[in-house]
Amino acid sequence: MAKLSIIIPVLNERDHIASALQALTPLRARGAELIVVDGGSTDGTVARATPLATFVIASPRGRAVQMNAGATIASADVLLFLHADTRLPPDADQSLLDGLARSGRAWGRFDVTIEGRHPLLRVVAWSMNLRSRLTGIATGDQAIFVRREAFRGFPELPLMEDIAFSTAMKRRGRPACLREKVVTSGRRWEARGPLRTIVRMWCLRFLYAMGAAPERLAKLYEK
Repeated sequence: MAKLSIIIPVLNERDHIASALQALTPLRARGAELIVVDGGSTDGTVARATPLATFVIASPRGRAVQMNAGATIASADVLLFLHADTRLPPDADQSLLDGLARSGRAWGRFDVTIEGRHPLLRVVAWSMNLRSRLTGIATGDQAIFVRREAFRGFPELPLMEDIAFSTAMKRRGRPACLREKVVTSGRRWEARGPLRTIVRMWCLRFLYAMGAAPERLAKLYEK
């Protein structure tokens, strides 16, 4: 049985999925299972992913729904949920397995750095890592991982599923916060403007904390 299953939810990631999976080839060679969960791509994502993954499956659209679908077929002791535009450090498999064993914790995440030219992106990544370490809340960009026996599924929300998952997992204990860094794309930050995106995300998180419906927040996010 694999020690690690890497679950990647995708939707129209034709331009990124091949390089994302190729970057995971060394981990697959060491026994990691690569599960791509497609939410209805129409751009050829599935065709590009199929030769490079252990499994490619279809699921209804929605990141949480897709990640849960991937988890149902995973065979490993530890599940790692990875965005298609995020790259793991070279020895991520050993780092997270050692981190869980050393800490005795049920779940965890990596530190993150955001790839891009804007200097604010470094500040954003630093603040994400610090906030996560202080609050015990992880985001999907930080590549959340969890022991299979502790995994009860992501709340199937259209937005903030990572925050809701972290909040639930904190009842079992704080996460293992690894110093090793994943590298995530800054494309959405740069497309909307880093400062504007920061303000938008903080507003959405505040509204979520105040009890706003995730469906409403998803519509605001898409605007």
